[in-house]
Amino acid sequence: MDLISLGVGSTLGAGVYILAGDVAREKAGPSIVVCFLISAFASILAGLCYAEFGARVPKTGSAYVYSYVSVGEICAFITGWNLILSYVLGTASVARAWSATFDSLVDDKVSIFFEKHLTMNLPGVLSRYPDIFAVILILLLTGLLAFGVSESALVNKIFTAVNLMVLCFVIISGCLKGDIKNWKLTETDYNETMANSTSHEIGRFGKGGFAPFGMYGVLTGAATCFYAFVGFDCIAATGEEAKNPQKSIPISIIVSLMICLVAYFGVSAALTLMMPYYILDNQSPLPEAFQYIGWEPARYLVALGSLCALSTSLLGAMFPMPRIIYSMAMDGLLFRCLGKTHKTHKTPVHATIASGTIAAFMAMFFDMDVLIDLMSIGTLLAYSLVAICVLILRYQPDEFILSDSYEMTSLKENKSNLETQINSEDYQAEDKTSLNLKLLFYPQKNTPTNNSGLIIYISAGILSILFACISIVISNFYRDILKGNALWTTIFFTLSVLIAVIMIVIYKQPMNDAHLSFKVPFVPFLPIFSVFVNIYLMVMLDLETWAMFGVWMFLGFLIYFIYGMHHSSVGLRHEKAAAELVCQEKMDKMLESNTLIGDEKFKEAETT
Repeated sequence: MDLISLGVGSTLGAGVYILAGDVAREKAGPSIVVCFLISAFASILAGLCYAEFGARVPKTGSAYVYSYVSVGEICAFITGWNLILSYVLGTASVARAWSATFDSLVDDKVSIFFEKHLTMNLPGVLSRYPDIFAVILILLLTGLLAFGVSESALVNKIFTAVNLMVLCFVIISGCLKGDIKNWKLTETDYNETMANSTSHEIGRFGKGGFAPFGMYGVLTGAATCFYAFVGFDCIAATGEEAKNPQKSIPISIIVSLMICLVAYFGVSAALTLMMPYYILDNQSPLPEAFQYIGWEPARYLVALGSLCALSTSLLGAMFPMPRIIYSMAMDGLLFRCLGKTHKTHKTPVHATIASGTIAAFMAMFFDMDVLIDLMSIGTLLAYSLVAICVLILRYQPDEFILSDSYEMTSLKENKSNLETQINSEDYQAEDKTSLNLKLLFYPQKNTPTNNSGLIIYISAGILSILFACISIVISNFYRDILKGNALWTTIFFTLSVLIAVIMIVIYKQPMNDAHLSFKVPFVPFLPIFSVFVNIYLMVMLDLETWAMFGVWMFLGFLIYFIYGMHHSSVGLRHEKAAAELVCQEKMDKMLESNTLIGDEKFKEAETT
């Protein structure tokens, strides 16, 4: 129950109380329910992949460790660095949402005061004013987490229970007071609203009806709604502290996502049935919706639920954040001082304080839309790498598959030993067959070999590139493809054929049948489809978001190549082994030289 509560609490937050109004008003209209279905489907695919690695590697920082073992140090660093990005930005964005919800309850007095005295002028990047209230909230919760897991878990349970009760009330209210006419609005209705409106700011109308902005609006809305499901991975990231993690982690992830899907679908349907989509409030849509239907007292009840939900979501984002940093610091990829723990509570205090400080800084200065988009791209990349890892490990030989009983440090040692073993003569003698076209479709063995594992590595990389290309083509030129444009139709068809061929190659390779308490079904197709969906949603984000993401990755690579590469535990172990090998060679040469000298002296003595 603790893990389910943590998953629901960290996921069911800003998405249901704030994001639903913004997406319905600006991108999708009533079809936001379809957006949430698409996003939920993508999240469930990623959740299944997370569940398998949670069963395989139930340790703190599991996504990062899983990538470390299956695809190597540099990819592991990218995964961990992007998880840090998603948690930091998730914390900052939810804190700003909490501040905005509280501000709406006091008639915007907080924002009016700060805009008057501390205005910032850089639209699209910085917020209108420094959100000091959000900073204080983050710092308070940072202190709470520093006292240990048990205290914060109790608070999370209470807030999650209140949140679910309020959402049930919202869904029932929507069924009672909703009007199906709001899903069939016409331009006449829009014009009447424009003429009679005195208090509401009117949004775009589009084409009216259920999907006023068309399929493009639904897909872009789905890309944004993916943010609403971010947070379930904290279950896998904190699996080391769970009882029986091999079973509890998969069950908790799937149950959490299903609960969130029902809540998002029901609340977004209720919201768009209660009032027209083009007059929904961007910041606090649910309280304003109850005011619109004349249920003024219910407005404060829903606002209370919003604050509880955002509090649990904030706690859920902050909970795994320091643990990812702790894992990377212990491996030397980040500064080792971040790996120190509290003597009494055994929590990663330094990592908690550092991550909370960074999140507080982001919440203070940056606009919430910027935080959400940047968080989405980092999370989607991390989810894609996890799905690729599932695919790779399923097709590796037994020597590569890790035992469930291995400790976290043993994972890296096993990876290091495996690399040594591959380079050894015994392992090379095991499979001397060189790669050729025949092996792509007709493997020589029914069990994974070194060659078949290498084929999967290469195929996964090529497939990711092809998915990126076809996603760019679909998102930018889908109208030309539907119209039968010769150039873009040919490109689309060629990419589709290449993807099909690579998928056949992967399917034909022998799969490892090692026992796990949970396995992703329909491998290789489900992980491959998960990668495609994630990459497509990444492509739907704008160029400004990609530019900021590039800056974040540049900083990460700077840290890795200047510090992490030279202080990595695996790297230091390799250097030590290499130094010992050189030492041993020198000793052998010295012994050999001494032996030769001794033999020569002995011969000279015999002749004399």
